[in-house]
Amino acid sequence: MKMDKMDHMSMDGMVANHKMDMNDMDMGNGQMMHMGNLKLKFWVSLVLTLPIIIMSPMMGMRLPFQITFQPWSDYLVAILGTVLFIYGGQPFFSGAKGELANRKPAMMTLIAMGISVAYVYSIYAVIANDVLHVTPMVTDFFWELATLIDIMLLGHWIEMNTVMSAGSAVDNLAKLLPSTAHKLINGDVQDVAIAQLINGDHVQVRAGEKIPADGQIVSGATSVNEAMVTGEARLVEKQVKDQVVGGSVNGEGTFEMTVTGTGENGYLAQVMQLVSDAQAAKSSQENMADRVAGYLFYAALTVAIVAFVTWLLVGNLALALSIAVTVLVIACPHALGLAIPLVVARSTAIAAGHGLLIRNRDAMERVNQLNYALMDKTGTLTAGNFKVADYQSSRDQFQANDILRLMASLETGSSHPLAVGILTAAKAHRLTLIPVTDSHQITGVGLSGQIDGTTYQIVSAAYLDREKLTYDRAVFERLAGAGNSVSYLVADGQVLGYVAQGDQIKPESKHLIAQLKAQNITPVMLTGDNPQSAQVVADQLGITAVHASLLPEDKAKLVKRYQDDGGHVMMIGDGVNDAPSLAQADIGVAIGSGTDVAIDSADVVLVKSNPDDVVDFLALARQTTRKMTQNLWWGAGYNVITIPLAAGVLAPIGFLLNPMVGAVVMSLSTVIVAINAMTLRLKN
Repeated sequence: MKMDKMDHMSMDGMVANHKMDMNDMDMGNGQMMHMGNLKLKFWVSLVLTLPIIIMSPMMGMRLPFQITFQPWSDYLVAILGTVLFIYGGQPFFSGAKGELANRKPAMMTLIAMGISVAYVYSIYAVIANDVLHVTPMVTDFFWELATLIDIMLLGHWIEMNTVMSAGSAVDNLAKLLPSTAHKLINGDVQDVAIAQLINGDHVQVRAGEKIPADGQIVSGATSVNEAMVTGEARLVEKQVKDQVVGGSVNGEGTFEMTVTGTGENGYLAQVMQLVSDAQAAKSSQENMADRVAGYLFYAALTVAIVAFVTWLLVGNLALALSIAVTVLVIACPHALGLAIPLVVARSTAIAAGHGLLIRNRDAMERVNQLNYALMDKTGTLTAGNFKVADYQSSRDQFQANDILRLMASLETGSSHPLAVGILTAAKAHRLTLIPVTDSHQITGVGLSGQIDGTTYQIVSAAYLDREKLTYDRAVFERLAGAGNSVSYLVADGQVLGYVAQGDQIKPESKHLIAQLKAQNITPVMLTGDNPQSAQVVADQLGITAVHASLLPEDKAKLVKRYQDDGGHVMMIGDGVNDAPSLAQADIGVAIGSGTDVAIDSADVVLVKSNPDDVVDFLALARQTTRKMTQNLWWGAGYNVITIPLAAGVLAPIGFLLNPMVGAVVMSLSTVIVAINAMTLRLKN
């Protein structure tokens, strides 16, 4: 029992851990900075910076508001600069240590090198000017050192604030659960914290209350509003053996349930983990930004050394070191480091707010390559709410209701949309179901079971054709041509009767197909249903490519066939039967947010089961990729121009970039990158 409680982390614990994770920031290869510490460091550093700015000249130029009292003002600035260097620079030194330990110098190493060179040279300037009285006077860089540290700390604080705001959707999901549950213990009801619930507990849920955990109803009946969890606005009728999702709202009925999912196993916890994983994972463009930062380190170090040696030979030590410092300040990749994370944080927040759970960020970058969208019919393009349109017996010894009763008995316990339709019809006709033994699914065919010693099967017309069993083809053509799915009851090699069911096309499906075509993406319907029924749906939606009577493995083969022909494929399915094809596709989109959704097989999960959300995903993916590319070019591109200028390539014509200008350019690029990321919007 203790182990069970340990295995099932409470939702409160998960939220706490999530907030701890969101309050920590990766400062470089595993070196973490806590949000509170970073905020404190920025404000303390800013306070230390103010007197430095007042008493320290900028590049040797005294501004009107500056005051000095030689030599004591220089000593005071040196002391404040030392405190600022050690205290404010600590995150960058820790990050650089982690990068160098992994032999992957990048952004933190560059920052640490830049402020170290500026500090050491400034201390040398104080000694040379006020102790050794060297002439001409050496210019210090305490102004530049202080402002550079402040800008870097502020930039990381902004980044962390943005990432934390992206996690607000996770916190909102956690709020869906109540704080307590009515646990049944030896027939008595006791209120306990949901953290104490474990699988197998019996819980009472009263009218109007939020359901405390995932579970299965064992007594009572009700209707449940799952809109807060799944996005479906309609009330869902629930009876004994039905599954309920933690966080959904109970209607007017009171019921008892057995807990089947708490903590990490619950649906909301899985969604929270999915969002957190999406924020933690790195896309190919993020990895590219890291690689560019690494290349920039070596390039900046090389240019700085060459420039230092060159200017030492043609000038003097002060000038040579000044130019080397300028190169390192310009090369500081803070804008590059923020270029992708800020866009990802913003995109993740927008996606979560619109019911788009991005499991694999690379999927967003593949959208521009898509030219085929393969999609399942039932539950994706259609509602999956089948209603019996007709049922008849093919044998004199059976009445029509006998066929419906036998098929409903075989379907007892099944959650397949066709099974639900048959069971609903049997209930409406008040038919008494018969016990079934040895009931099991037949993959790609239907199901089988024994009733009173006779083995019955529920199969499709395609199965009858393969097995060459006789049935009324004209009746099938008429029913299927009207858009019905036709299931047959078979025993001892004979067709006993059939049930025909109709499905409704989701209102949003037409817009999805129209938008796919507008984006030059060819829609392709894949279904295990009969060709006639599939064609009716395809004709109404304007789909010309249809593949019907498919087994689950056939769908995956079709995805691969399109890929082998040079296509880039997005597969849209219900995430369960379509799992193989979702995994095979370039982008797998699981549509449907129930507890059984195959999250592991999809790159994207659409919470609201709305096919039109695919359009939102495509639009967000394209805009996100565009913003990433813009930021990546700006974050790295300005270095290509400014590093040579800082090294003095234009010095022969009288232009030499100083460290302060370098710091301004660097900070400006950071601001532009942040503003560009914040302008990301979901627009179709």
